[in-house]
Amino acid sequence: MTDKNYKIEDLGFNQSHSEYRTNQNLSNFDIGRVTLEHKERYIVLTEQGELECELIGNLRYTAQTRADLPAVGDWVALSEYDIDKGLIHRLYPRKNALERQAVGRSSEKQMIASNIDYGLIVQSVNRDYSINRLERYITICHAASIKPIIILNKVDLIEEERLTVILSDVSTRIKDTRVLPVSNLTGEGLDQITAMIKKGSTYCLLGSSGVGKSTLINSLTGDASMKTGAISKAIDRGKHVSTHRELIVLPSGGVVIDNPGMREVGVTDSSTGMGKTFEQIYALAEECKFNDCSHQNEKGCAILAALESGELNEETYENYMKLEREQAYFATTVHEKRKKDKAFSKMVKQVTHQKSIRKR
Repeated sequence: MTDKNYKIEDLGFNQSHSEYRTNQNLSNFDIGRVTLEHKERYIVLTEQGELECELIGNLRYTAQTRADLPAVGDWVALSEYDIDKGLIHRLYPRKNALERQAVGRSSEKQMIASNIDYGLIVQSVNRDYSINRLERYITICHAASIKPIIILNKVDLIEEERLTVILSDVSTRIKDTRVLPVSNLTGEGLDQITAMIKKGSTYCLLGSSGVGKSTLINSLTGDASMKTGAISKAIDRGKHVSTHRELIVLPSGGVVIDNPGMREVGVTDSSTGMGKTFEQIYALAEECKFNDCSHQNEKGCAILAALESGELNEETYENYMKLEREQAYFATTVHEKRKKDKAFSKMVKQVTHQKSIRKR
């Protein structure tokens, strides 16, 4: 645990949080931000230092879904009851929640972190580079109203010509998103990242295993607090070392949330994220002849016409259609699950009612 003290404003506490605290009569409770979560135990950072916290019973038992419980990045009202121990009494309203489709569970969401200002999407240009995957990460960022920033790491491992091609491809496919070429080894681009970190803002690192997220954090913090794995020469990538989400305060006052590498980044049911990521396609869809156009074989489809003329990139279109199918499937499975839950609840009520009649 850290023995450093921070001002809550440096951790991202703002006017809206302050107003909520006053309106909800929470002034008698301490303020903290969740930095780690593990099996209903939480490490919470306050102005006095870190506390190992658990939930009060009422907060735990009234939670209807996982989203009702604290996550890394959340603000909480707590009380200290022992040295380095605390109880969480209230969860502050979230500014946003970064979510993806839960792996192996088609109708459920998994929260990555909350109250984020910027999503730092890290890819290694030598092995991990994929524009399609970048669009996935950007979509989940847009869905949560988080500003995405692309970090292309390990640029020292490729030729300058190859990097030029990659940067050109990204700028063609992905608009209005900052792209930073970086090398943890040579230090290239690290000064640009340091310069953009704002005091009190929260940055969430996103990316696959071995792309250099933990090494990047070590560079930003100026120490080796995050474990990093050796590079396997056979596959030329770092070993997966981050096993949990963790909030880290940088010397500049900015806040970074590190994440374990994600093999799958499934989109959920938010059309907002898709609309911002594939803005060109959504604009073209407005010009389609039919409102229910599937953009696959209809006459009068503006999207297909743009493909034919070369105005629209074919790979962009294919990735859009794939993510659109995933989004539609997720929405369908969520609807089916709700119907099943409703039917089961109705059956339980009927059985309970019949039992009560028999006892009379």
